[in-house]
Amino acid sequence: MKKALSTIAFGFAATVAFTGVAAAQTTLEQVRERGELICGSNPGLAGFGVPDAQGNWTGFDVDYCRATAAAIFGDPNAVSFIPLSAKDRFTALQAGEIDVLFRNSTSTITRDTSLGLDFPGINYYDGQGFLVSTELGVTSALELDGASVCVQQGTTTELNLADYFRRNNMDYEPVTFAQSVEAVEAYLSGRCDAFTTDASGLASERLRAPTPSDHIILPEIISKEPLGPVVRHGDNQWADIIRWVHYAMLEAEEYGITSENAAELRDTSEAPGIRRILGTEGNFGEMLGLGNDWAFNIISMVGNYGEVFDRNIGEGSPVGLSRGLNALYTDGGLQYGHPIR
Repeated sequence: MKKALSTIAFGFAATVAFTGVAAAQTTLEQVRERGELICGSNPGLAGFGVPDAQGNWTGFDVDYCRATAAAIFGDPNAVSFIPLSAKDRFTALQAGEIDVLFRNSTSTITRDTSLGLDFPGINYYDGQGFLVSTELGVTSALELDGASVCVQQGTTTELNLADYFRRNNMDYEPVTFAQSVEAVEAYLSGRCDAFTTDASGLASERLRAPTPSDHIILPEIISKEPLGPVVRHGDNQWADIIRWVHYAMLEAEEYGITSENAAELRDTSEAPGIRRILGTEGNFGEMLGLGNDWAFNIISMVGNYGEVFDRNIGEGSPVGLSRGLNALYTDGGLQYGHPIR
């Protein structure tokens, strides 16, 4: 009898547990029910995420938010942006205040394992560097012994700074700030000899200077900073969607599919790879819980990876970054879209 009662109790508990799991909405279901994506973004980093005076957001990470909305709704504007500081970004995601974080965030083992978060992909390979005034007269970070360095608190940047000076037996004076903009303004006002953050951020923040050419980025890269979107751990379907949005943009660039020719190629191309990406062959969108035109919508409405890079942070933009490590693997870079097949 005890065995039978235990079996019944176990079955009841399992049923309750299953019902609770079944009742919980996935992130995709919540987004669809709401009718828009809520995206955590940088409060103001030129080229990556910044709103204008009318509240219109632009930037590399912003375009990834729009690409995700395009994949889900067929509308890149079905997204709201929440500006988040480095301190608040992960807490906001954990608390469910945002659906996804696209905010130049570095993937580390601590963040990946102890915060209840996942990094589905790396959309920008970066590394930390130093910005100095040309008046300082240095050409290498190894000449910064005894320098004061402006840095944002509570970031991998602060930890990397300490590691670099310790490793090279140099002294320095850290001048820390809660917000990156405060650190930049302090540097530009002469309170610090140098400012440090990711090299892409240095290129962006240099634009705040009255004369950007009076400031140089030193050649040393002192860390690895794999930057990418962040989602809550445990919702595998949502992580898959964010991951394959990135891969679709990379695959499109490799196949030469752009925002300008996507519609024509969808109607005329007989190339199997192009047909799979654009949804005329296979049911890959359904595998993600999306329509089969998911990737077509991303590319036609937002663009492939190269287009998004070039218009926001590429060499022809005010930020002026070369592709470098973020070139496709076919051009010697690290960006490598996985096959849609």
